[in-house]
Amino acid sequence: MALSSDYVIQIAPHLSASSAGVSIAEVADKALVLSLISGGIALLLAYLLNRREIVQPGQINVQEWESLASAGTQETAPSPYSPGKTEMWSKLFAVLVPAVFLMFVVYMLFAKFSPVIPAIEGGNGAALIGGTATILLILACLSANWKRSLHQISEHLVDGLLFAFRAMGPVLPIAGFFFIGNSDFATRILSLPEGATAPSFLFELVQMGQSFIPENLFFSAFGMLIIGMLTGLDGSGFSGLPLTGSLSGALGTSLGIDPATLAAIGQMGAIWVGGGTLIAWSSLVAVAGFTRVPVLDLVRKNFWPVMAGLVASTLFAIFFF
Repeated sequence: MALSSDYVIQIAPHLSASSAGVSIAEVADKALVLSLISGGIALLLAYLLNRREIVQPGQINVQEWESLASAGTQETAPSPYSPGKTEMWSKLFAVLVPAVFLMFVVYMLFAKFSPVIPAIEGGNGAALIGGTATILLILACLSANWKRSLHQISEHLVDGLLFAFRAMGPVLPIAGFFFIGNSDFATRILSLPEGATAPSFLFELVQMGQSFIPENLFFSAFGMLIIGMLTGLDGSGFSGLPLTGSLSGALGTSLGIDPATLAAIGQMGAIWVGGGTLIAWSSLVAVAGFTRVPVLDLVRKNFWPVMAGLVASTLFAIFFF
């Protein structure tokens, strides 16, 4: 919800509004309303569809969830950690780990909005989080049993890598075809010479379909939603916003429809699909890794709630904007 509206940082509204030739604030305000509607309906439907699978918390459920991390790997020896010996360290790390990552969140927020602190950009943020997690893992293994710490550290690292490959295995071949359709990736994938114009099959396909959208508010709104969803298939969500924004400006001018409304609808489709709910090779992979569930199962469970939310928000935009 926050990413689709991007109301605070306003990168997404800026991309949409600049291409559509409208005010950034106007797109941001409408995108905020549409994101709240989409998210609220999606959350409600997701709860109703999965409420039968919700069970009372218990130790058995925790053990089953933890066993998912080592599913398909070699069986390991019984844990050498003594509950009595490690009780103090367990309590310490239970407080230390969330406190450290909370400090990073606060630091990143200050770095974003304050000119005094240098901002963390690109892959530096991922490197910082990953390095910190590795250090905490090493310290936890040392505190539990320093004699077997090297063995335990290697086991945990191998388990994490194996889970990552199992989660991404079905996704990589599919994602490759969509990356070829994006000119930003096609140059390297097709090994084109430097300076050559890379094909953009995905965006060109969307532009070809523009002429088939009927000159009607209803069809234009849902056509823009579908175009936004198609541009989100590359797993980014933001890369297609200039296209949806420019199409919104063109359609709005020719049909007498508010371009800001169409731009907000296209932004919803692009970011909700590509930003991490319906595309397995997006940031949804990280969520699947944290929760230890197959990423494709998350996509299936997200599909109907998210689609219902997007349709409802588009209808709201048609009748009230």
